[in-house]
Amino acid sequence: MSELRFPVSDQDHSIGPSNAPVTLVEYGDYQCPHCQAAWPQVEQVLRHFGRNLRYAYRHFPIWTAHPLAKPAAEAAEFAGARQLFWEMHSALFANAHQLSRAVLLTLAAREGLDPNELAAALDLHDYAAKVDADFQSGVRSGVNGTPCFFINGVRHNGTYDATSLSIAIERAGSGKAAHLIRMPVA
Repeated sequence: MSELRFPVSDQDHSIGPSNAPVTLVEYGDYQCPHCQAAWPQVEQVLRHFGRNLRYAYRHFPIWTAHPLAKPAAEAAEFAGARQLFWEMHSALFANAHQLSRAVLLTLAAREGLDPNELAAALDLHDYAAKVDADFQSGVRSGVNGTPCFFINGVRHNGTYDATSLSIAIERAGSGKAAHLIRMPVA
């Protein structure tokens, strides 16, 4: 069983309170179709658990298979430096099937970001160090594919549908928050 080697910190993009009884960490790739399918499931889980869950996203671009995954992650970091990470994150997954440099610039403009600044940041790899650090933390934690989830520091080896994630989160939260409510199993 793999364990998360690097706990969530203020360097991570996260949703939910730092003192939530359960922390869910995802390593993902913006060009991965499985990650694209997982994001709406994660959104459902986030809505369900509310303030009882902290969620952090870390980049794990598998650029040998997905050549635009790393530029997309850098674009998300560019947006994050301007407090728009989650907006860009959602936009990237919504457009994962058609990613290109032009699409990255268009998405930036739609989020109110300067596409020329993004183009320059991509050319200079201004945000590559953060993406690489996320990737290396994943490698050291035993990530070998995406999406890969850790719940309270332990790798989740189940499926990533909302029900499976919720059941695992509920188990991880046992005794920590009596008011965690399991989602009904469909």
